[in-house]
Amino acid sequence: MIVAPSLFAADASYFGDAIRQVEKAGAQYLHIDVMDNAFVPNLSFGPNIVSGLRPHSTLYFDVHLMIKNPEILVTPFIEAGADCITIHLEATEKIDAIRSVCRKHQVDFGLALCPDTPIDAVRPWVDDLDLLLIMSIFPGLGGQPFLENAIGRIREAVELRRATRGHYRISVDGGINDKTGTLCKEAGADILVAGTYVFNTKDVAKRIASLL
Repeated sequence: MIVAPSLFAADASYFGDAIRQVEKAGAQYLHIDVMDNAFVPNLSFGPNIVSGLRPHSTLYFDVHLMIKNPEILVTPFIEAGADCITIHLEATEKIDAIRSVCRKHQVDFGLALCPDTPIDAVRPWVDDLDLLLIMSIFPGLGGQPFLENAIGRIREAVELRRATRGHYRISVDGGINDKTGTLCKEAGADILVAGTYVFNTKDVAKRIASLL
């Protein structure tokens, strides 16, 4: 199991310390939510934040672009230090072009799905897909309750991967804690993205251990 703490939930005045803390506790990925206050009702990081953090961490940076027309910012985030670019299927018609940019720069290519988008919608890209992000909340605002239908969607993603001989990792984002994380693992998830659960505590290591 891979744990990917979500940077957006960390104290912005201590990003460096927060990253070192979760890395020491056993997290392997850092989930970086990029929001534009258009595709989702919130605003967050630009490439400068990623480039500022990159020299201080060996974590795998999964940059989750929750923005309209993400093709505009794919290259800047790659150049800033992203290891994976994850875009929303619902946000652009230029998925093939984005995939090509990721391949050119030798970074991973991910697709994210909102809770009401069918899992099968990613079928045209399964051969090249490195990461499938299943949203278990509606994107944009942290602290929402976990949507139970995500469990069935994880199972669908596992079956699609088996049927198509895909190689993508299945990530789940939203409302993850020790209980919902266990349900996701049992359903077949490979990665648990957790924000509030990891960072809203004095014992980050204990929270990450409970997910691992």
